[in-house]
Amino acid sequence: MKPKLVFDLDKLASSQTFKVYKEDLEHIASSLYVRLHYMSFDAGKGVFIKDPDGNEYLDFSSSGCVANTGYCHLKVVEAIKKQAEKLTCQCFSLVPNKMNNELAKKLIQITPGESKKKVWFGCTGSDANDLIYKMVPEYKKRKWIISFSGAYHGQTMGSYSLTWHQCATLFSRCPGVMPAPYPNCYRCPFGLEYPKCNLCCANYLEEHILKNLCPAEDVACIHLELIQGDGGHIIPPDDWVIRVKRICEKYDILFSVDEVRTGVGRTGKWFATNYFDKWELTPDLMVLGKPLASGLPLSAVIGIPGVLDFATASNLYTLAGSPIPVAAAIATIDIIEQEDLAKNAYIMGELIRNRFKELQKEYEIIGDVRGRGLFSGIEFVRDRKTKEPADKETHKMLFRCWQLGLNMMNVGTHSNVFDVTPPLIITREQTEKGLQIIEQSIKDVLAGKVSDATIEKFAGW
Repeated sequence: MKPKLVFDLDKLASSQTFKVYKEDLEHIASSLYVRLHYMSFDAGKGVFIKDPDGNEYLDFSSSGCVANTGYCHLKVVEAIKKQAEKLTCQCFSLVPNKMNNELAKKLIQITPGESKKKVWFGCTGSDANDLIYKMVPEYKKRKWIISFSGAYHGQTMGSYSLTWHQCATLFSRCPGVMPAPYPNCYRCPFGLEYPKCNLCCANYLEEHILKNLCPAEDVACIHLELIQGDGGHIIPPDDWVIRVKRICEKYDILFSVDEVRTGVGRTGKWFATNYFDKWELTPDLMVLGKPLASGLPLSAVIGIPGVLDFATASNLYTLAGSPIPVAAAIATIDIIEQEDLAKNAYIMGELIRNRFKELQKEYEIIGDVRGRGLFSGIEFVRDRKTKEPADKETHKMLFRCWQLGLNMMNVGTHSNVFDVTPPLIITREQTEKGLQIIEQSIKDVLAGKVSDATIEKFAGW
């Protein structure tokens, strides 16, 4: 059955949703947001969200990989209510709390590695990645950190300086961060093909960057996403990741991973790092955020005590590790374990990618399909041979998806990648419905049913 329009633009001017949108433009600082269409949500349950006019949308974004357990999961809501009635706030930086101890022990248990670990709590993935920038060079007594092209680590100045995404080109960076090429095999920066390339990007890292640009003995840390999210769902070859880890071991460099988007069951395992368990690839530090507390502000860094214990009170926040987010995080971990959501993410993710690979045979605009678990990227191109990014078409398809009742975002350094990241609780029937809407949006855009004028107000990420 052909999906029908949920939001009719002919009724836009009189809608409550548009009223919210206009007031947002008037009162809210534009430095705070990215707007993809005339979207406003004020209610959600499970994998569905509603706008102020009562229209319901299937959600394929999880609010940016935050709502892993869906919206308003009963056990999360109960944990929040129970804690709110007991203690709403307490400065954890000054006074310990048994709940924080419980959460720390859970995180130590589920993260990779059997060696001694400790946990630091923050409020957002940005401040957690900021810790990497701030603490690791001081701990190692080395001045450089290496991060990668296409990386997105946050918006505080430290995490911003680790970021090499197009969104981080406006401001000057803090010193001490050296970019290295990330292995985007669909768009190889060296114009080569894997595996014939012999891991040219890893060779470049060791033979050029670590010898000529920032000597290995001055490098404190190599910091990376094992799957780049905002960079376009880029998955590096396994042997590249292993090679980078071995480089770290060879030169006594810390190996640090950002799992802010990929963590907590998203990839079909607890963490993207778990795909390397058979190689015993254990990070020295792991950064978590977004879904950790099912939408409440909480982040964490888990890893070797030396870094996190470097100096008392050297990296603290008044609201970090607050009682209500911590209670929500404990409930979130329990839900993912008890409902086997990582397994469901694996199964539904395979369904999504297999369906897109079928669509790829029919629609030339689909250039590449990639991902793990419910973390899939669909890259759109105008020409498969030249791989010219179909950025405008991608925005149009997203807009059409919204009109048809599906909420989704785009990512990628060319803004041409569908960010397919539904809540981990999604069912097969719901997944099929979303895929039908996406296919209809592709048909409608290719048929010219979404004009340039429709999307001209929406710049995207």
